[in-house]
Amino acid sequence: MAAFFDNRDDRKGFSLERKLMSDINITPFVDVMLVLLVIFMVTAPILVHGIKVHLPSASARALKAPEKTIVVSVASGRELYINDLRVSPTLLTQKLKVLYKNRRDKQVFLKASSSLPYGYIIRIMAAIKDAGITKIGMVTANLRHIK
Repeated sequence: MAAFFDNRDDRKGFSLERKLMSDINITPFVDVMLVLLVIFMVTAPILVHGIKVHLPSASARALKAPEKTIVVSVASGRELYINDLRVSPTLLTQKLKVLYKNRRDKQVFLKASSSLPYGYIIRIMAAIKDAGITKIGMVTANLRHIK
């Protein structure tokens, strides 16, 4: 009886010597990355939320926001919001005092419509300052170049 699959016996092109496969199969990796890309493309517009405000344009650099950012938004109809919660202008200072009572970083971002009068925005800023907020960041639309 002959030896079972020895090196000399190469029956039908089969031998015990196995060659190392040096190719990398990246098809599963590409499939996973495409699925993740689709997921992020679908969810990214959903994550952008807030009050719709027609922002003025400016060419300043963006500020780094702290972890839990509080945004005071003033819509063109003078509706006032703290993040997504609508508040009256008379209660703005009081609500901000409660929110910032135990916070170290006293920073708020003000997002106001460009159609509002300058004096009204100054009154809102004064109400924010009265709440003890030491830093007010102005949110603007990004302007690429000045004409």
